[in-house]
Amino acid sequence: MHPTTKAIRIQTERTNEMEHATPMFLTSSFCFDNAEDMRAAFADETDDNIYSRFSNPNVQEFTDKICALEGAEAAFATASGMSAVFASFMALLKQGDHLLACNSIFGSTHTIITKYLPKYGIEYSYVSADKPGEWAAAIKPNTKMIYIETPTNPGLDLVDLEMVGRLAKEHNLILNVDNCFATPVIQTPIQYGADLVVHSATKWIDGQGRVLGGVIAGRKDLIKDIYLFCRSTGPSLSPFNAWVLSKSLETLDVRMERHSNNAFYLAEKLENHPKISWLKYPFLPSHPQYAIARKQMQSGGGIVCFELAGGLDSGRKFLDALKMLSLTANLGDTRSIASHPASTTHAKLTEAERQAVNITPGLIRISVGLEHRDDVLNDILQALELC
Repeated sequence: MHPTTKAIRIQTERTNEMEHATPMFLTSSFCFDNAEDMRAAFADETDDNIYSRFSNPNVQEFTDKICALEGAEAAFATASGMSAVFASFMALLKQGDHLLACNSIFGSTHTIITKYLPKYGIEYSYVSADKPGEWAAAIKPNTKMIYIETPTNPGLDLVDLEMVGRLAKEHNLILNVDNCFATPVIQTPIQYGADLVVHSATKWIDGQGRVLGGVIAGRKDLIKDIYLFCRSTGPSLSPFNAWVLSKSLETLDVRMERHSNNAFYLAEKLENHPKISWLKYPFLPSHPQYAIARKQMQSGGGIVCFELAGGLDSGRKFLDALKMLSLTANLGDTRSIASHPASTTHAKLTEAERQAVNITPGLIRISVGLEHRDDVLNDILQALELC
């Protein structure tokens, strides 16, 4: 079956009630018929559920669907996207290791890499997402992992997955890809050599701004190490959130088609607006890495970013003038969202760090929703007139 069909038809085994939709298994623990069955489960001789911090049928259904969509051997779900990112680092890196990352990444990921990994003796280096010639030279003898976002948040820079996948294999490095912006229906990094793929399932995977969740998919041996780390440290996904996210995956394909179509329409209409200095969208021919986007993405995704000519002051006026778009710390919702990264998601970066990854004072990020495309466009146009 096609992966999108699997995302709909994969389902927890029916109970005696013969339900059509998977029920919620809202339980903290699971029972055993006898002492031997319980012993075997704790000894990892069976796959029986023990405790929902370890495993749960709703969580398993969600990760099985993610594996089908990403083409992964295994997956583990966590309480949030950031717990997935953190677990993918801490389960696999140790004191003395070196992490190589693209410099344009989500603000909280930047904080983990620069503030917390060094506390555990883990070194890091940044390379420019849009300068592939820098990558090989930045690899050190103690480099263990390459971590990238593509498209990046919020600047929509792209990393050539084929190039970095080949580089990781040449140097026997773990390639860890944040695939949140693209989703597995638009891009599957594993086919280009990624060993791990992480998601904030809170975003497009949920798609309606309801629940938090994260997931890591990839090689079975690496996921086992991540599972053991999370089993002891406890960033488990709740059964209820897993139930919501599993149902969300059934509509991810059709939702991302609409998000992408709306975003492309918006990008084309706004690209030459006099109040906008520049605009980026992966499937616009004007994107500096358009050829890479066409090679590894099925569509351009649901994010558009642009720079207001008036800088910070114009950015504030623009956000305040919006009448329909939401101002909120999320993306990937059915409802369109506008944000100002320099003062919100990336505010903890220094000015120099923001400039290095093109997070300029007037940068606006639009998460394009499922509303009628002209309603989204008209709200942005009227706000532009007032800034």
